[in-house]
Amino acid sequence: MQMKIYLKGTRKLKKIINSFKYAICGIKTSLKSERNMKIHVTTMILVIIMGIILKISKFEWIICIILFSIVIGAELFNTSIEIVVDMITKEKNEMAKKAKDISAGGVLVIAIGSAIIGLIIFIPKIILL
Repeated sequence: MQMKIYLKGTRKLKKIINSFKYAICGIKTSLKSERNMKIHVTTMILVIIMGIILKISKFEWIICIILFSIVIGAELFNTSIEIVVDMITKEKNEMAKKAKDISAGGVLVIAIGSAIIGLIIFIPKIILL
């Protein structure tokens, strides 16, 4: 009886570990193949460097981390939508174009909002230098 419970728990743990492996693989794949993901990650690294140099507050770090997560998550969703649309149809299709354009527009809205919040955080600190 105890062995069955142990094996069941072990299988569940393996499934959880595999879920993380697949997710990390997806992030790596996106980083290797998607230009916009590279831009977002490069921007994130530059913001982190500036945050360290300008000694932003704990609250400002929390805001930045939330925004990094939202932008990169949105880009991952956008990429997956584009891949699925491309799988469904190779020929020109107005509905496929709309789906891809709308998901890209969602990422743009999030990126612009994040950039504005970043400017609100960083410009006063840069001016005080």
